[in-house]
Amino acid sequence: MSNTPMAANPLTRTVLEIDEYASGLGWDQPARLFALVDTARLRAQEPSLATQLGLDDESETAGLTPIEQDEVPTDKALDEFLGTIAWPDAVVGCALTVERLMLPPSAEAQVPQGLGEGGLAKWVAEHPERQEVRMTVAVLRDGGRESALRLREKDSATEVLTGPELVPGLAEALAATFAD
Repeated sequence: MSNTPMAANPLTRTVLEIDEYASGLGWDQPARLFALVDTARLRAQEPSLATQLGLDDESETAGLTPIEQDEVPTDKALDEFLGTIAWPDAVVGCALTVERLMLPPSAEAQVPQGLGEGGLAKWVAEHPERQEVRMTVAVLRDGGRESALRLREKDSATEVLTGPELVPGLAEALAATFAD
């Protein structure tokens, strides 16, 4: 994806590539799950798949290739779904992109007591300070993590925030998919 800004870390580049892909699909999209494979290994072991994925350029041997998986089910909680995943050895990491509503930390004190999950979701959806955010989180088997956050209100590649600890709960859930 040619418009992805260059980043020093291959995992950061991969997260930004997935963010750019998701951005091209627009907002109000379902969650998307990706297997991350070593690009050089993919090229060597599966040359026809590498060609199909447009990985013919031998100059780019370092890095990760995201491969989108089947649809994430919408009838099951995300954490429950992630708990059912097991990856083959060829997969060195995984990534998930998901949209959520987010409130600033200052809104935490305003949350009404006794709301169930549905009530809380409704309260957040109606809150005047809510923001729509797309989170892309990736983890590696070796423990590496990276995240990208894009606010709908600042929907530009130059406004994407990155960092390994932006969405720690989701990173933990993804890392658990590699637990034995």
